[in-house]
Amino acid sequence: MNGIKIRPETEKDYRAVEELTREAFWNVYKPGADEHYYVHMMRSHPDFIPELAFVLEKDGRIIGNIMYTKAWLEDENGSRKEIVSCGPLCVAPEFQRQRLGKILLEHTFELARKMGYDVNINFGNPGNYVSRGFVSCKKKNVSYIVDGNFPTALLVRELVPGALDGRKWMYIDSTAAACCEDTAAVERFDATFPPKEKKWMPSQEEFYIYRHSSVVR
Repeated sequence: MNGIKIRPETEKDYRAVEELTREAFWNVYKPGADEHYYVHMMRSHPDFIPELAFVLEKDGRIIGNIMYTKAWLEDENGSRKEIVSCGPLCVAPEFQRQRLGKILLEHTFELARKMGYDVNINFGNPGNYVSRGFVSCKKKNVSYIVDGNFPTALLVRELVPGALDGRKWMYIDSTAAACCEDTAAVERFDATFPPKEKKWMPSQEEFYIYRHSSVVR
């Protein structure tokens, strides 16, 4: 991988991963970002899966990372299965479009399978994930438990083929991201990093469309 190595995240990596996350997401989905605060808080949440937190390192610098939380699927009979949800997935801007995200995903897919997980669900931009085997939640009959619809941004990847056997499933996500609702806490944490300009970018409107639209057929 041209001198790039993948390894588990350690405590000494925490700040560097938060800096990377801030840089990777800044102004992408909203003016500024809160994903670095989410990462900071996620590690102490009971749904965090530390065994699936990995970084990419080049010349001693962390240039990519991936993290996971637990999530759940519930069928029509109320039977629940524990699954995984990936994200944030970050690659430093100057190293993007070099298939490094694929390396992080495929490596952690295999580990998740060995841990007994057979489904990975992500809420994100389809353009970033469909080439890695993620499909519309509609195709796997997975709806969002809040309102029973099929959001365009809700993407499903079977880690074991046939794991979702045609039953109707409702997705129940982790509460780990709820910390970002405390905008004052986000701002206080962000103030510990070098100042960056918040501004509008077209990618924000793109994700708004994905986030607020649904697949109906």
